[in-house]
Amino acid sequence: MIRLRQIKKIVVAVIGSTILLIGLLLIVLPGPAFIVIPIGLGILATEFIWARKLLDKFKEGLKTGKDKIFK
Repeated sequence: MIRLRQIKKIVVAVIGSTILLIGLLLIVLPGPAFIVIPIGLGILATEFIWARKLLDKFKEGLKTGKDKIFK
């Protein structure tokens, strides 16, 4: 029998992966990829450690870029 925790993990994986994939497509298509990708990673980060680490790197990169621009 599938537990509620497993169902939640599957739902988060499907929704987060779909949004992340849309964000990756928006890199080459017109659209706000830099907004959609972190949203997908944020959803995945609620259940997956690898997504949390990747989201943290993304945030660190944004901070570094901001510091270079507004120096």
